[in-house]
Amino acid sequence: MDERNALGQIAKTLPQAGDDAAVISLDSVSLVITTDMLHETTDFPDGTTRYTAGWRAVGASLSDIAAMGGQATAAVAVYGAPAFDPDEIDSFIAGAIDVCDAANAQYVGGDLDTTSELTIATTALGTVTHPSYRHGARIGDCICVTGNLGRTAAGLKAFETGDIAHANELFRFTPRVNTGAALAKHTTAMMDSSDGLARSVHQLASASEVGMSLHWDAIPTHPDVKEYVDDVSTRRELTTTVGEDFELVLTLPSSELANARETTSVPLHVIGEVTESDNGIIVDDESLPDEGYTHATK
Repeated sequence: MDERNALGQIAKTLPQAGDDAAVISLDSVSLVITTDMLHETTDFPDGTTRYTAGWRAVGASLSDIAAMGGQATAAVAVYGAPAFDPDEIDSFIAGAIDVCDAANAQYVGGDLDTTSELTIATTALGTVTHPSYRHGARIGDCICVTGNLGRTAAGLKAFETGDIAHANELFRFTPRVNTGAALAKHTTAMMDSSDGLARSVHQLASASEVGMSLHWDAIPTHPDVKEYVDDVSTRRELTTTVGEDFELVLTLPSSELANARETTSVPLHVIGEVTESDNGIIVDDESLPDEGYTHATK
């Protein structure tokens, strides 16, 4: 059983686990909580600093809070490594604190463990007023993404070419927490792009029982992708399938677009429209395969 099928099995018993994070309604507030695990062999290329690892691991969970339209409150992490090097631990914590600061949250500690490879398990929690789920997209809605896509693909290319400092910079993304909370009141469906744009639109469409039509020219590509890749076809593949960009993928009525854009300084790009389910998932009238990021040993 692969990762996606395992998640599908879990969702049959725990339906609230099918979104980016779980929403727990209490008497006076709704909490949102999520957890992630990252490993050296699947998530941290050679040259990744402990500062970047702390930033990226905690940022991944903060991005899940953003995808639900929540405001992040705090995060914790389990740091596992073959040995406890004081400088590496300090750098990891510094990265975790800084990414939390970027999301107006607090890093409040966690746990330590010895493992055969660097392994980080993170949990983030927050509050949410207008939860935005993966289901809810309606025919005629605009399909939008925040920022641009391909940042992680460019980072991987930078690691491969030995541009380690720049690669680490690209791996330190800003979780769209404030943006997600601002957009949630306008959206009909939303998630983050951790699995890549192609897989994200398939997941949104499946949850909402609709089709989706995208346009290549409208999909925003991170400028560094063009620095490392000349071929247009390869650029498109990297931009839509590598994943781990942690931008927001969302749908909203066209009547809400102007208001949504006014709520955030982060660019909001319209990349397509929601269609009948029979139309499937297409880009410029060609089928868009359900391909994206999966945890697999590199």
